[in-house]
Amino acid sequence: MPTWFTVDSDDLRHLPKHQGHPTRSTVPFDGKPDELSSTFQDGWRGFVSWMASHDAAVTLFLITDLLENEAFVEMLTDALARFPTRLTVGCHGHEHRSWSAWGEDVEGFSATLARSTALLKHHAGDAFRPYFRAPNGYVAPWMAPVLAQHGFTVDSSVNPSWLVRKKAGGASWSEVKEAMAKVGVLERPWMTRWSLPVNGPALFRFPLSFLARRAWKKTPEPLLADELERVERRSENITTVYCHVLDFARNNGTWTPPR
Repeated sequence: MPTWFTVDSDDLRHLPKHQGHPTRSTVPFDGKPDELSSTFQDGWRGFVSWMASHDAAVTLFLITDLLENEAFVEMLTDALARFPTRLTVGCHGHEHRSWSAWGEDVEGFSATLARSTALLKHHAGDAFRPYFRAPNGYVAPWMAPVLAQHGFTVDSSVNPSWLVRKKAGGASWSEVKEAMAKVGVLERPWMTRWSLPVNGPALFRFPLSFLARRAWKKTPEPLLADELERVERRSENITTVYCHVLDFARNNGTWTPPR
């Protein structure tokens, strides 16, 4: 059971408190929405430094409105050139919209996927993979057929913990996984421990952070570049973990995932 390392590309303006959620987005963003935050830039440098420190395959789930920023396009291009076989790119939506929190919107979701996929194919080229992660983990069964229609083969949005079950849009996590399977999309849920979250924000929120760090340190060996296709094999058991680009700005840019 190898480990699939994934990283989400949220900048500060993408946080749910600022945008994308019908009730949580209550704090206006005080930065410039068309510029990269200094924290994100620090995090990106830390991310690239971490990539250079190991030989594992990593999938970056990209919010594609970042590709409207020329500076980020250069940063991504440089990283893909530096790690041409190990760094792949999946879709994290065009903006950080918490889809299942808004109710069913097949037309809007389809339009977003079309826009994001076109941008990813253009800017990431051969590094693009038809893998999707719902912004903030808000995924519902109605989204599965839309993903399949747009050629996505893997979804990695489900955090199978009772603490966040409301993110399934009134359904259960089992129903989300069943909907994905029905249309041929392979679900790669995130690692949990004792049905508690251990990825993303859980890495830094006590007491979940204590459990999360211990869980990460016990993960199996990571997938290598020539093994990434195993993510798409239904017969494979894969441990999926994720953190954020912003996390790599922590500790003065020295933070790395616990291993």
